[in-house]
Amino acid sequence: MENLGFGEFTAFPAREEWPIGRLFGLASRLSGPVVWRIIERHGISPTGFFLLRMLIVEDGLRPGEVARRLLVSPATVTSVVDTLERNGHVRRERSHRDRRGVMLRITDSGRRLIAEKSGPVGRDLARLYDVVDEGDEAAVRRFLLNLIERFENHSREPGTHPREPENRPHEKEAEGDGA
Repeated sequence: MENLGFGEFTAFPAREEWPIGRLFGLASRLSGPVVWRIIERHGISPTGFFLLRMLIVEDGLRPGEVARRLLVSPATVTSVVDTLERNGHVRRERSHRDRRGVMLRITDSGRRLIAEKSGPVGRDLARLYDVVDEGDEAAVRRFLLNLIERFENHSREPGTHPREPENRPHEKEAEGDGA
């Protein structure tokens, strides 16, 4: 494993020397699967868990809105809702405003499930994320809020949608180099 086609590994700096963006990118990629496994250990699907928590706060959401907020596909929401409905934790209800629309409603069983699972899941997630020293918390919070705002603003800029390649100059630079 001395050379994997990228030069010698010793030429790469230690993680402590990586740029912040690269560190954040790695932490982001690693966090999802770890969080999912933690929630699954408690006997509930991660998407189902977050969907039920969302309905606790705002009952009566459309499936498409749930998919948008959870950053999953509508097909994923349909599949998860099918399971939750089969287990008595949610029900689908016709919209009163638009008879074609469907609203998702949490049931008493779903509320009990979230009441039972939220404490243990929350404690496990708190242990996972308990890595920021108290004195650094304000700076880390500012960084993350600013980064989230930048990501949200960037996604609204013209030419940032993946189906608009003509507006992605980095692709022109990479032409012909196998990148």
